[in-house]
Order: sequence, then structure tokens, then C-alpha cells
Amino acid sequence: MLSVGDFDKCCNFGDYATVNIAYMTLNDSVFFQGFTKIHVTQPNFAGSVEKCLTMMCRDDSTQFIISTSDFYEKTLNRNVPDYLKNNEKMKISVKLIDVQTSAEYEFEKLSFLHWIEDLGDYEKLLLKQYIYEERIEISPTEEGIYFIELHPGEGPFVSVGDTITIHYEGYFLNGRFFDSTRQRDEPLQFVFGQQWQVISGLEKALGNMRNGGKALVITPSQQAFGTDGSVLGIVPPYTSVVFEIELINVKN
Repeated sequence: MLSVGDFDKCCNFGDYATVNIAYMTLNDSVFFQGFTKIHVTQPNFAGSVEKCLTMMCRDDSTQFIISTSDFYEKTLNRNVPDYLKNNEKMKISVKLIDVQTSAEYEFEKLSFLHWIEDLGDYEKLLLKQYIYEERIEISPTEEGIYFIELHPGEGPFVSVGDTITIHYEGYFLNGRFFDSTRQRDEPLQFVFGQQWQVISGLEKALGNMRNGGKALVITPSQQAFGTDGSVLGIVPPYTSVVFEIELINVKN
């Protein structure tokens, strides 16, 4: 530990931890850094990020070493990116900003939900205003998704079972970014059609794209992060989002 914080706000399993986290190589070359909220669940392997967090209190900072396979495959449920090797060592730096118990997290969530009597109607109003201000004239799909092709790409459309690699930038209707594979130089690779890989709106959009294609996708919450928001708490409930997507590789 590099610093000792407020011991009445120490992290336990079941808590929600707000952290400033960075991923880096052993020679301190950073390839991701950002703030996020983590639900600290019981780990499924020794030496996990969650176990490390339970050894910390608010304002503590630490660094630890983990294998790329343990971190990406067992923690993030993703393949190790191409620019890293399986089972090589990587370093994670964590500063614990705040800790919420499960009850505190649920109370905050309910307080937000009660802020507006009907967040669904409020979301529709914001989305309608955004479409008007951006002068978007295309009609949405039956699911309410606006798909704007920026570059058509080449070859056949993506089909179920293809391994695809994409870059995306996600932001709110006010233009504020919440995620970007480009900023962290870490494209996302996955098998198209498998559950839980990307949100429904992105999957539907990618089914209309070809290799090398680019698109702007405006997605209502029903096809994005729903009534609960994103798992890490970055995207609130009932929130429409915008994605810029580039399909950079398709393998049958």
C-alpha cells in the first residue's frame, strides 16, 4: 500500500467501489486509464482484482501484478487483446476513490429513479430533441435505432459466427464520452451472434455493416443499457447513447 485512507470506508465483498484504474505493462507503459465503479463480488480465482480491493480503504492506492489471461478472460470475460500475449504478466494500478455498501448503492439508485416520475418519457423527450437539433432525417428501425452509414465497406455483410474486430466511441446525447476503444488503443474482438458480447443496439447495427464500414448509431436505452444502466454504473438507467463504429476486420 502506498497510502492509508479512511478506515471507516474500507471495501468488502458486496460493496461498490469507485476507482481510478490503469492497466500497464511491467515497464509502466499505460494502455488504459479511467474512472469506473466496480461491484466487488466474490472472486472465482486467487489473486483477483476483487480480492485486492477488499484489502483497501478509501483513498488507498496500490499496484499489483496479474496475468493477462486471468485479468481479461476470468475478470472481464473477454479475449486477451492482440497486442498482449496470453499468460504474460501485466500491472494494474488502483486508487480507491469511494466505497458504497450495497444498501447505499441501491438508495442512490432509487433516489435517481425518483428524481423524475417517468424516466422513460423523459428519455424520449431528450432523444427527440437530439434528433431535431442534429437534423437527422432518417427514420429509426422498429426497435427505435437510428443507423447512419458513414462508409459502406466492402464484401458480404457480417453474419452469425464471424469473428469481428471493431473500434467504437460511445458518448451521451450531450456529447460527453463514456467509453472509447480508440482512446485506449484497444479494439474489441468477438464472435458475432454470441450473447453478452455487445449491447443489442450495436449488434443490430453491425449486422448491417461490411468489412471496413463505418457508421453512427443512436440507440435508445431499450437497446442499450436498459432500465438498470450499465453494470459498472457509468451509464445511468433510461439513457440513450450514441456510438461511432468502425468494422476493421471480419473473419469467417
